[in-house]
Amino acid sequence: MHTESVSPAPALFASETPAASSLVTLQFEGRPLRVPAGISVAAALLLHGGAPYRSTPVSAAPRAPYCMMGVCFECLVEIDGKPNRQACLAPVREGMAVRRQQGAPALPLPREEQEHGC
Repeated sequence: MHTESVSPAPALFASETPAASSLVTLQFEGRPLRVPAGISVAAALLLHGGAPYRSTPVSAAPRAPYCMMGVCFECLVEIDGKPNRQACLAPVREGMAVRRQQGAPALPLPREEQEHGC
């Protein structure tokens, strides 16, 4: 698994300065980010230069959002401890914790498959 530390890229987009009351704070890799309420996690991270979001399981190639509409799966992140979340489809909310997804996460097998040795 690829464990190299990745420094944030410069922000790719800028937003109009929203009123302080319409901002929420989320954590990305343990760093607090103040972002406009109502935008997607992908848009929030792009505003703060958070790419790449994940690495591929086989070659550890870096990936970032591409389609921004849930088709390509290039924006997979871990949100509140749950892997394989599409950042472009998840709205930001106060206090959410977002982490880069490195490779393929280990997911528990359903109990039925464990019993059959799959």
